[in-house]
Amino acid sequence: MAQGTTSTTGRTSRRHLLRLTGGALAFGALGVGATGCRNDTQDTTGGTGKGKGGADTGGKGSGGATDAGGAPKPLWTKSVSAETYGNNDELVAVAGVVIASGAPLDALDGKTGRPRWTLKNGATPGAPLLIGDDTLYLASSAYDGTVSGHDPATGKETWRGRLGKEYRQPRPVAVDDKQVYVIAEILEADGSSHTNVIAALDSGTGRVAWKEQRDLGTEQTGVHTAVRDRFLVYTDLKKNLTVRDTATGRQVWTHKTTSTNYGVFALHGDLVIVPQGRVLQAYALADGAEKWSLKTDEFATFKEPTVLGDTLYIADSDRTLRSVDPRTGKENWRSEDLSKKGAQPPRQFLEAGGTLYGATALDEGGGIHAFDPKTGTLRWTFNDRSADFHAWLMATDGTHVFALHGTKLHALPA
Repeated sequence: MAQGTTSTTGRTSRRHLLRLTGGALAFGALGVGATGCRNDTQDTTGGTGKGKGGADTGGKGSGGATDAGGAPKPLWTKSVSAETYGNNDELVAVAGVVIASGAPLDALDGKTGRPRWTLKNGATPGAPLLIGDDTLYLASSAYDGTVSGHDPATGKETWRGRLGKEYRQPRPVAVDDKQVYVIAEILEADGSSHTNVIAALDSGTGRVAWKEQRDLGTEQTGVHTAVRDRFLVYTDLKKNLTVRDTATGRQVWTHKTTSTNYGVFALHGDLVIVPQGRVLQAYALADGAEKWSLKTDEFATFKEPTVLGDTLYIADSDRTLRSVDPRTGKENWRSEDLSKKGAQPPRQFLEAGGTLYGATALDEGGGIHAFDPKTGTLRWTFNDRSADFHAWLMATDGTHVFALHGTKLHALPA
């Protein structure tokens, strides 16, 4: 089963709202309606330079860029029933399809954009789309204490786990080769809930392997989770960084953090790496000991980190992009291209076709950036010019980079 990726549960966390371009639009984000999946014509907003493709970056293009160095035109663009809140795991590419969180839940063919299958009830808004052991795990939209697993190629249900009817809104937050980890509200006799539980469901039988009640005052929403070997790691809006034993659920250690970009962190080897304002800190998974730290320049704060292979990529609020050795915290390089070209810093990264891609939260000066992974040079920026206030999300199948912006899904050549 594939290793779980960092994920977020919760519908209205501050992190989601702060990603919107204005306060007045924040409330609009909570009411985005499904538009359905339909066969739109290919988008023609690609192009080069600052015209309809993105920022004029100059230099040689790659990753599907035109000869002029501008952004590539999408291979296809579709309107989808996406309802997303800026979490990286709300868009996945697997088994030849690309899926955006929404209701109905639509899987599109990665090559053509044509519909492959649909789940009427879709994904619970704010819950991640988790992939493990060729299975797509979803929170039940029936609110019956169950979690379902589906074949991502066909949408057919292949697994079901039940936490119990005494729990409400169980949401899968991480997976490994043995278990599916969920967080759920504990129901009181009057139907209210003041506490929540974190639990592990056996990925073979669907039965509860263990469950642990979390501390009073912790919330089910705004939780970011990942699993590595025998450690289940998560953060929450109460500024807790917690590690549990995956076999028993026992809490191994917990730290209070100062500021964690609303909980986003990265894992590498035996380390958990957490941005805290001006400081990026690495802790040992085994005991919580600090292993290294890296500081930004004065007045700048770190954005969300991503580890790809043996490299950590992270931007800051001064629009500086860094490549960092996650084992030591030493910089490989830093690039000021974003600042020089007035481009927004990315908050999500992926690599495909020898290019480093970054997705931004804000749309003005943002979109999907393409960088040289060896230097951080900004090659081009793709933006659909829709001015949608939603954060950009990315996924890749190695051949395409899928870019979701609001309810528009674009397939870019990698």
